[in-house]
Amino acid sequence: MDRLDEINAFIAVADARSFTQAARRLDVSSAQVSKLVARLENRLGARLLNRTTRDVSLTDTGRAFLERARVIVDDFQSLESSVREEDGPRGLLRISAPVTFGAAELTPALLAFAAAYPEVSLDVSSSDRMVNLVEEGFDVAVRIGQLVDSSLVARKLAAVRMVTCAAPEYLARAGTPATLDQLAGHQAIIDTNLADPTLWRFGVNGQPRDVRMQGRLRFSGAQACVAAAVAGFGVARAPAFAAADELRAGRLAALLCELEPEQIYVHAVYPHARHLAPKVRAFVDFLARRYAGEPEWHKGWR
Repeated sequence: MDRLDEINAFIAVADARSFTQAARRLDVSSAQVSKLVARLENRLGARLLNRTTRDVSLTDTGRAFLERARVIVDDFQSLESSVREEDGPRGLLRISAPVTFGAAELTPALLAFAAAYPEVSLDVSSSDRMVNLVEEGFDVAVRIGQLVDSSLVARKLAAVRMVTCAAPEYLARAGTPATLDQLAGHQAIIDTNLADPTLWRFGVNGQPRDVRMQGRLRFSGAQACVAAAVAGFGVARAPAFAAADELRAGRLAALLCELEPEQIYVHAVYPHARHLAPKVRAFVDFLARRYAGEPEWHKGWR
């Protein structure tokens, strides 16, 4: 077990590239992590990590050792899980979720999952920040849009249309845009959570067409943008799940639907593991079943 502790400490430092972050993840002191890694290197007679005041990186030997070490730890965890969780998934599941989707759609799913798996405890963190799952100790994250971290395993859950919309009262006052050139002249409500908030992309005859929008209201979140649109301050661009209720109720009207860009997707992402923990597998499978087929947020308003 001492050797397994050494290997776990080494993997944590290699993933986090920091002894301090690895200590947080393992819930031990930095000194203990440093001691375990040093003992491993001394026993192997090889340097696995390069240490500087600013960074920790793998040596060539460390990189090769890391690959084999992950297999050993995964096999050991799988062995434990086969005994500890043979009656079903259990234990603490730490989840990272985006704010708007979490409030609008994910919370009911989480409650349904909690009811279905009483032996699993949930710790859910809602944030639009791109968390580091390994470094911050999350088991799984729900993410929307383009995925940039290729080291994570991703499972596609559902499609999401981006909807351009405005209140009928605003359109009666400012006019309903029939073309992208007309849209560019309208007051935009800007969601600063987007990578390029003022650039709205559409599809024209199968080709992307970008429109640069301007507006005096900016919010870091789709819910606030939708609320501002309902209040008549301008045109908003929001994921369908954030605007669907207002669209169904007629408080917002969808615009230029024939020029919508490609759909984005909701994914469940988790760190790569040879043997996925039963609690994570159960959660991802549960979401996949729940969101199978045409999403509810696309129904009843177009």
